[in-house]
Amino acid sequence: PILIRVFFVPHATTKHFQLKQLFHLMFPILITQFAQAGLGLVDTIMAGHLSAADLAAIAVGVGLWIPIMLLFAGIMIATTPLVAEARGARTPEKIPTIARQSLWVAVILGIVSMLILQFMPMFLPLFGVPESLLPKASLFLHAIGFGMPAVMMYAALRSYSEALGHPRPVTVISLIALLVLIPLNFIFMYGFGPIPALGSAGCGFATAILQWLMFITLAVYISKAKAYQQAPIFTQWEKLDLFWVKRILKLGLPIGLAVFFEVSIFSTGAIVLSPLGENAIAAHQIAISVTSQLFMIPLSLAIALTIRVGMYYGEKNWHAMRQVQTVGLISATVFAALTMTLIAVARPYIVAIYTTDIHVIPVAMYLLWFAMAYQLMDAWQVSAAGCLRGMQDTQAPMWITLMAYWVIAFPIGLYLARYTVWGVAGVWLGLIIGLSIACVFLIGRLYRNNQRLAQLNPHQ
Repeated sequence: PILIRVFFVPHATTKHFQLKQLFHLMFPILITQFAQAGLGLVDTIMAGHLSAADLAAIAVGVGLWIPIMLLFAGIMIATTPLVAEARGARTPEKIPTIARQSLWVAVILGIVSMLILQFMPMFLPLFGVPESLLPKASLFLHAIGFGMPAVMMYAALRSYSEALGHPRPVTVISLIALLVLIPLNFIFMYGFGPIPALGSAGCGFATAILQWLMFITLAVYISKAKAYQQAPIFTQWEKLDLFWVKRILKLGLPIGLAVFFEVSIFSTGAIVLSPLGENAIAAHQIAISVTSQLFMIPLSLAIALTIRVGMYYGEKNWHAMRQVQTVGLISATVFAALTMTLIAVARPYIVAIYTTDIHVIPVAMYLLWFAMAYQLMDAWQVSAAGCLRGMQDTQAPMWITLMAYWVIAFPIGLYLARYTVWGVAGVWLGLIIGLSIACVFLIGRLYRNNQRLAQLNPHQ
């Protein structure tokens, strides 16, 4: 009934248009997200076929690298609503400046994040990481840190390209990168010529090299392709402009922190569970890897919503903006129902892709029930957050995610996992509670923003 009300009411043609435009953006972004998430999937699968210890070392390394990477890369997401707003406001002359200043910010953030990862192994013992995992996890973090400047600059260029309505070049590069990673991993994991066999830690070197190749490829393409010549960014040098740097950071820092609060609560689960042993960590990593792949669907929808909402926000077309939001949230509901069905039906086959360890398989299958339980709330909260970013409302979502994930979900998950019979499942119960709270508050915030804009212009 809700689908009938949305799509077969007055203005249905407009809503069909919004759905078409949203999916036109979403599907290339979705392929990109799957490909980039696939980089971690390839690492996990290849490490899992070495040993449970290698898989656990990757889980610990990724559990620290991913939150740090997404914290800083999340700041670069500010490029998307700023470029989208400039397009909607019919001020395309601002776009090259926004992109160039974003690259400046990316370089600075890339260097900072690289240094953080070089020092991070010093803190692994404090997190309770078993001594047997320290060498490989530490080397992984040292190696992958050298790719951070490339990650940040690539994120800036990607946001610029997608906000201009050109997501496909990023998609193609991401798919090629996925194929290139496999031989790179083999070289560093098993050794080749003068390169020693590094096991799971070799994934860090392979990923860092790949990130630099991806950035260089996208930069060269943008500088040459005709599609970008209306808003070129490599035609001239532009010094650091503190006005734009402050605007990017003011908008982007809350986005980065919100992403960090959400992702870190998932990825640090391996740290929380480390005293429970390698099998618990390995099973948790498998379940997290599966849900991370599926999360790419609502995340891609949220990125497309940021772009579409941002354009209408720049135009001050509140009616069209609300239509995009409605279509987006209904689409998120449909996608969540599909992913829940997939998990319920295909659990044994999914886990079999990752491991043949008879001690890990039943635990991983058990955890996937919890992963299925939060799909709907996860889809709604990330879609609402995407809409809010398009409206350049980033401060409130940051505080909402901080409260939901770290003030509420983390202590509950930690307590249940280490001090009750729930064990490894305790972390997942905490996640479900945190996602539910974030969902309610983010949708409420979006509703209030729309009401406020409607009162400013009651004719829309």
